Amino acid sequence: MTELHDLRPSPGSTKKRKRVGRGPGSGKGKTSGRGHKGQKARSGARIPAGFEGGQMPLQRRIPKRGFTSRNRVEYQVVNVRTLDEFQGDTVTPEGLYEQGFIGSSVDLLKILGDGEVTRAVSVSAHAFSGTAREKIEAAGGTVTLLERGGSAQNSPEDV
Repeated sequence: MTELHDLRPSPGSTKKRKRVGRGPGSGKGKTSGRGHKGQKARSGARIPAGFEGGQMPLQRRIPKRGFTSRNRVEYQVVNVRTLDEFQGDTVTPEGLYEQGFIGSSVDLLKILGDGEVTRAVSVSAHAFSGTAREKIEAAGGTVTLLERGGSAQNSPEDV
C-alpha cells in the first residue's frame, strides 16, 4: 500500500519549468528569448489590438458606409404558399411553430405574398404584405393583426 509521503507523479508526466534569464548554459540566457531591443523586449510591453506602430490603423483608413437603425424590427417570414401546407383552418404563430414552419413562437411573424393560397384560412400575424392580405381575402380567408405583445386586434377592414 502506498503511503502519503511516498506519492509522486508518474515518470514523464511532469516537466521542469523553463527558467529564462539564468545564464548562457540554460539556452534562454542574455535576452531571454525576447530578441534585441524594441517595444516587445521591454518589461510591461502591451501593444493594443490593431495598433500599427503609429501608422493610421486599417480600421480608421477604410471608408465607413451606411448605418444600422436602432428601431429596426426583425420578422420571421412565411409566404402564403405555406398556408396551404398548414394543418388546420386557423393559422397562428404558435401553430406555425408547432408544425415546424418557423423557428420561434415568440418572435414577430410577417406573412408575405409569394405563391397562392387555395383554401379559406384565418391568419393571425404581426404584419402582412399587401399582396398577402389580398390573396388570403380573395381565397375567402380572414386576416387578424396581432400586437407586438401577442394579443389580437381587428384588421383595418373589419373596423
